[in-house]
Formats: sequence, C-alpha cells, structure tokens
Amino acid sequence: MRSLGDQVRDWHLGAQAVARGDWSSALRLFSGISEQPARICFNMGCVHLLAGDPEAALRAFDQAVTKDPCMAVGFLQRGVANFQLERFQGALSDFQLALAQLRGNTVIDYTQLGLRFRLQAWEVLFNVASAQCQLGLWTQAADTLVEAISKWPERAQDGLDTALNQVQKQATLQPRQVPRGEVFRPPRRHLEHLQPVDFLGTAKVVVSAIPSDQHSGLQPQQGHQVEPRGNKTPAPTGRVLSGHTSPALFHRPPVSGGPGPSACEDPLGAGEAGAEGPESSVTVTVQCAFTVALKAPRGADLSHLRALLAQALPHQAQQGQFSYRAPNDAGPWTPLPGEEQLQSAWRDAALGPRGLQLQCRGAGGRPVLRQVVAQHDYLAQGPEDLDLRRGDVVDVLCEVDEAWLEGHLDGRIGIFPKCFVVADSACEEPPPGPRPQAQAD
Repeated sequence: MRSLGDQVRDWHLGAQAVARGDWSSALRLFSGISEQPARICFNMGCVHLLAGDPEAALRAFDQAVTKDPCMAVGFLQRGVANFQLERFQGALSDFQLALAQLRGNTVIDYTQLGLRFRLQAWEVLFNVASAQCQLGLWTQAADTLVEAISKWPERAQDGLDTALNQVQKQATLQPRQVPRGEVFRPPRRHLEHLQPVDFLGTAKVVVSAIPSDQHSGLQPQQGHQVEPRGNKTPAPTGRVLSGHTSPALFHRPPVSGGPGPSACEDPLGAGEAGAEGPESSVTVTVQCAFTVALKAPRGADLSHLRALLAQALPHQAQQGQFSYRAPNDAGPWTPLPGEEQLQSAWRDAALGPRGLQLQCRGAGGRPVLRQVVAQHDYLAQGPEDLDLRRGDVVDVLCEVDEAWLEGHLDGRIGIFPKCFVVADSACEEPPPGPRPQAQAD
C-alpha cells in the first residue's frame, strides 16, 4: 500500500498536470490515489469534462456527491455533465440540488478547501434557467433569472439583463461551470512535509569587512570595540547594524572619489556625508535579506544602485523594489518607482547625518504598497493563505477585499486576514518604561 506522502504527491502532481493541460497524466495520477475522497473524484470529473468525455465525468461526479452530499459545486458540475449529454431534466435536478446546498447564502468560497472558485447563488440560478429553457419552460426560466438578478452585485447586472432578454425571445442559454483548469489542490501544509529537511542548515558566504583583505581568508569574529573617529588603524572587525535582522555588513570599495571610511570608522556615513562635495561618495544603506552598505556617487540613479547591489545580492537587485525612509527614521517606507523620486530622496538625505537609507523588497517585481506587522499568529487554512507569526513584517502587494490582504513574507506569497495585522508605523513606538542605560567602556 502506498504511503500517505506518495498519495499527496500524486495529488499535487495531478493538479499541476491539469494546469498545463495534460489530461491523461492528470487522470493517471488521480486514479492512483487509493480510497479516493470526494475532492479527488470531483477533480477527475472536471478533467473528463475538459477531455470531452461527459459520460465519464458524470460517473466521477456521482461518486463525489455520494461521498460528500453537501458538495454544492459537485452538484453544479454534475448538472453541467448532464446538460452536455442532453439530459436536461437531470441537469435541472442537479442545479436545484446545488442551490439547496447553498442554504440561503449568496456565495460559497471554496478557496480554503483548495479550489480557487467562489460558487455564487446567481450562477446556480442562471444554470437552473438554462435547463428550464431546454425543457421549454420559458416563463419559469424568466422568473428564475429575475431572482438571479436580485442576487447579482449591482455593478454587474447588465449581463443578466441581457440573458433575460434572450429568454424572453425564447433563445437558449449555456450553463456556467467551474473555470477551466481549476481543481482541488492539496493543503500547502501537507506539501511542506514532503520536502526534505536539512537539520544542519547551509553555509553562508561572508565577505570580509577589512578594506585591505584581498578575499584570501575570513576575519575571526571579535568583540565590539569603540575607536575614536580620528583613529587611522581601526580594529578589523565587521559590525552588525543595530535594529536590522542582517547577520553581517558587507563593505564595498568606493566607486569614485577618494578612499572612504572603513566599516568600523563610519558604516553609515555619519557626520562626513554633508561635508563632501556633490561628486564625492556617500554611504547608501540598503535593507534586503541582509543589510548592505554600499559606496555610491551622490545622486546616483536607480540603474547604478542596482548594479552596485548586484555585486553582493544579485537576486534582490533584479527582483526587488527600492523604497526610501526619511532621515528621521520615523516614517514608513516610500516606494521609489522612478528617477524623480530617487533624486528627491537624495536631496532629503543631504539634510541628515546617516546617508541614504533604502529598502529593497518585493515579490517577482510586484510593487509593495506598504508594510504591516502581524499582531497574532495565523495558521494557513488553505494553499492560498500566508502563515503569520506574531511580529512578522509583511509586504502588502494588494488588497483582496475589505477583510483580506495579499502579501509577501520570506519568499512566500499568500492572503491573510486584515484584522490580524497593523500598519508598520503603529509598531515603531518603543514600549513604555525606562530604557536600558548604555555602559561605557
């Protein structure tokens, strides 16, 4: 007997085969799952419909609704199979059963169960009317469409009005069905368990922070030392920027002008950036998965900054989006879509002592609208959800509706409830109470 992991893997591979239009591979993979649950039977029925075999689809949907009598979408698809077989009375009965399983609701959202489809009450009523037209019940079909119009969003009533006009002229309608290629997919948490786990982790390449080091070796980690600014031979240690999650600070040589400060002397360009000329180099701090300090000519354009960043983090440089934070470090990150916004950021940076601070984030080039912070843990309920842990900072990519957001976190994209997060700026104030006192060396 095959293991549960193998069956989940076949389910996942079968869904991928449907997405690329390989019906035979999808049916073979779904058929190999033992004791097929209702969702697998539903998937097979959808594939048979796509392959042009409504008779086989009807048998598969029969099994699906037998195993799950409350599967409204299963009755809908079985009605479509009966309709294609010109069994219009059976189709009408199935569409009415689907409507009954809605239990007075206007929509059933199957997304959390792995099917990217929302079954709307007006769609089921439309299908009821399409079967009534085929049976010659024109008056009943018109009445059904009037009821469907009452359940359709106001902004989209024109489509049903057109259908009503067709029925009044005794023109038939074609039923609606689940979008092509959409099937139930396995829960993402099950897929994550199929991946091999590396308990030892992977090594990270660390670039030496010593200006004179020619990459011949790595400098051992040393304790934090405070050196006077005028010291010409600072201790050769890397320095982790406070407040960032980055494990190291990468130091790159200046692109133009004279030699700049070492990583220990002036990692953020404090104090000296304002005194240098317009053609001199300044420090640009870019937050990615790591925090990287780059030396760039003042006023450098976006392409120049991406080229510098690509020397250390090529993937982020290609896919990420630059955002800017004001010199006081209190405001939110503002996206920099073009050169005009970047030059404005350069002008603001000239007023502060810390150089230019940028953030490079994003998902496949998609713009980041804003950032939010998770206030509660959220366990994904379906493959489209995004797992959250309290304190996670999430890039918001779009607003799905009034209650849900789509976001990007640690290379993953998904939706999550808006009520579980707050704006990033709302979490920047320090908690009340005395602050710890710094100890002088």
